[in-house]
Amino acid sequence: MGLGGCIILIAVGAILTFATDWDMQGVNLDLVGIIFMIVGLIGVTTFSSIYRRRRVVVPPPTGVVDDPTVHHHRRDGYSDGYGV
Repeated sequence: MGLGGCIILIAVGAILTFATDWDMQGVNLDLVGIIFMIVGLIGVTTFSSIYRRRRVVVPPPTGVVDDPTVHHHRRDGYSDGYGV
């Protein structure tokens, strides 16, 4: 159940608890509404804690590893015979 489902549970629970005056034999709609709201709040907190844990923190870039098998030649104009 996602965040939207949890918010719908909270809204339906609030409607059942505060906005209705129906009487059903053997069912207390106020209690059912409170249970829906509690389950919705638990879902919202669980979803937000999982979402916070799932966020990816990008590590800083690593340094460049110099490959010792590759020979880098520096052409400064003096060591290769040009410019003499």
